[in-house]
Amino acid sequence: MASFFIVNLLLNVLVSVFVVSSAKTCSNSTFSLNRVFSSCTDLPYLGAHLHWNYIPSLRKVAIAYRARQISTGWIAWAINPTGTGMVGSQALVAFRNANGSMTVYPTSITSYNPSMLPGELSFQVSNISAEYKHNEMTIYAIVGPLENETIVNHVWQAGNSVSSNIPLIHSTSSSHLQSTGIIDFQKA
Repeated sequence: MASFFIVNLLLNVLVSVFVVSSAKTCSNSTFSLNRVFSSCTDLPYLGAHLHWNYIPSLRKVAIAYRARQISTGWIAWAINPTGTGMVGSQALVAFRNANGSMTVYPTSITSYNPSMLPGELSFQVSNISAEYKHNEMTIYAIVGPLENETIVNHVWQAGNSVSSNIPLIHSTSSSHLQSTGIIDFQKA
């Protein structure tokens, strides 16, 4: 009986080590079109990563936000220029269409039941695109000029379904509700 317990314990330890060592981190990510990002962070929730290049002379940041997602779901990354959390954030949303192409656009989150329709943001966004590969969605964009230096409140999110080209409400599990933070684009 003791030998069974030891073998079982060793097997569980080996599986745990394998899972942790094979987990994808932002530092080993590659991107299409030979895009390269000098900085990245593994976000603590939703299997997401944020990659960026800060351009000081323009006060702009080129970002790649990547998260694991099913093909029928959606992802979003946002800056909240007026506070913390979801309401008030200025988001970039992406989802996969039935034909396999990606849709990506900006939208303002003005309430806990936002329209999720395309709209204008309070800051400029250019070169916006998205892709879906290997069960991950990635949003690319250039954001700025940034008004409040390089430190911003940001929010990231994911939902499991889209209807009539509109992302539907995301889960309210703790990992979804805690997907906020502060990031300094000048720190590598």
